[in-house]
Amino acid sequence: MKAYRIFEEDGKVASRFVDMEREELDPGDVTVKVAYSSVNFKDALAATGAGKIIRRFPCNGGIDLSGTVEQSSDPRFKAGDEVIATSYDIGVSRDGGYAEFCRVPADWVVPMPAGLDLHSAMVLGTAGFTAGLAVVRMEHEGLKPANGPVIVTGATGGVGSVAVDILSAGGYHVVALTGKEDQAGYLEQLGAAEVMLRSSLDLSKIRPLGKETWAGAVDNLGG
Repeated sequence: MKAYRIFEEDGKVASRFVDMEREELDPGDVTVKVAYSSVNFKDALAATGAGKIIRRFPCNGGIDLSGTVEQSSDPRFKAGDEVIATSYDIGVSRDGGYAEFCRVPADWVVPMPAGLDLHSAMVLGTAGFTAGLAVVRMEHEGLKPANGPVIVTGATGGVGSVAVDILSAGGYHVVALTGKEDQAGYLEQLGAAEVMLRSSLDLSKIRPLGKETWAGAVDNLGG
């Protein structure tokens, strides 16, 4: 099978497409025939060695995947089931989704949710999942459109753009914060009510314990 595999060679990270046997994959309960895997910033850091992301060599890249169950020793899944797997140690210290097959623990596997298919699940990918979790958490804490505007930082990125889309569809007044002036039209198409340039944000005017400016925030730059 083909895989995009990450190696450490002469003290440096190197990645390339290779041929490997399915038996070489990490052990796990569920073997998935991969259909799609998204490309995330974390994947780029892992594949290039620019960040201390990868924790084992060699390792197939790809921190998420969608596909069809090929084989399962866990009764929750059977051959032919469409599934998703994302995060945990996938593509970091266990073989990831940049391969024709991936084998993972059953607890990491999620049945394909209603309304999604193999392709759309990875169009949203880990970035969309992260944005969705952020919005759900804020609403769990009581956020409502009537509370006031919600700001999204890094709004043109993967997480930010999906967050703008989700929030605007939910009736929120979304303020999209970006450093890319030429992307204002794109953010407005996603549903941003306001586009604020990062250069115009004067933090010196925001006082501790002062009146709140936004009812909520999806902060993609918080580290």
